[in-house]
Amino acid sequence: MSNHHTNNDTIQAAARPGATPLPQLTGGPFIADGGLETSIIFQQGVDLVDFAAFTLLDSDDGHETLRRYYDPYFELAATIGSGIVIDTPTWRASLDWGARQGFDADAMADVNRRAVDFVADVATRWSSVETVINGAIGPRGDGYVVENAMSTAEASRYHAMQVQAFADAGAAMVTAVTMNYVDEALGVTRAAVDAGIPVVISFTTETDGRLPSGQPLGEAIEQVDAATDGGPAYYMVNCAHPSHFDDVLRTEEVWVERVKGIRANASALSHAELDEATELDRGDIADLAARYAELTATLGTLAVVGGCCGTDHEHVAAIAQALR
Repeated sequence: MSNHHTNNDTIQAAARPGATPLPQLTGGPFIADGGLETSIIFQQGVDLVDFAAFTLLDSDDGHETLRRYYDPYFELAATIGSGIVIDTPTWRASLDWGARQGFDADAMADVNRRAVDFVADVATRWSSVETVINGAIGPRGDGYVVENAMSTAEASRYHAMQVQAFADAGAAMVTAVTMNYVDEALGVTRAAVDAGIPVVISFTTETDGRLPSGQPLGEAIEQVDAATDGGPAYYMVNCAHPSHFDDVLRTEEVWVERVKGIRANASALSHAELDEATELDRGDIADLAARYAELTATLGTLAVVGGCCGTDHEHVAAIAQALR
């Protein structure tokens, strides 16, 4: 597969270990996209079994659905003159979730490579936007609940297929999104180091600012860094409202400096409440944006700002405006 990094050589170089840093780390903040699956389900009315957006890659209608989702973010980036870190639609494109859709390991590797190709093709229409294509990796189990927890070695073996597919297809980086316990995050990190592709770890938290495993966020970041010699390019927090974790970030401890991205939920509801919700909670957009501005006062300039469940391009636009 050829490398796909639109118009910017630095993005392609970023996929090589020891090469140019990821551009969002030197020229940020870049915007990211929002809640891909919730936007497609609730706003476009497309049913995604198991939140498996990767199935949309297999039809023309699916391609149009994905383009309708992605294009407003590129348009926003072009309008405000920002770079963009854009996710592949692959949060559920790992072995177990793929098997539930009837895909074997080879088919899933092909899905992940095609996902990079698809997003790269979308990006070619926005040649003025500095684009970083991010291979999105979700948890093996539920995003909100620690279930069937793996050892680090097991997690590395499990996620290696997806990581290698992204590296082969020329993605600039991979992000383990909605990580809820540390061993899985460690496994993805090690798989990415082995594949020679930059990796970001994005933890989710409960309303108390701790991971669903109960571990404090800072302790989890310190553990991954210590075990991998600072393997991740940086860390993020996603799939939680800022009111759930902002207090945890207000500390002078060194680990806070490693948090360079926020992709928060629109809703202030807990994970358990969101699991029971039958309608989309878009939250208070102005309040969400203001909370991002407050977080930047604590964290300094972020590399990436975007959204997660319940957010769309309007949320990200408000966030970007608040940071300017």
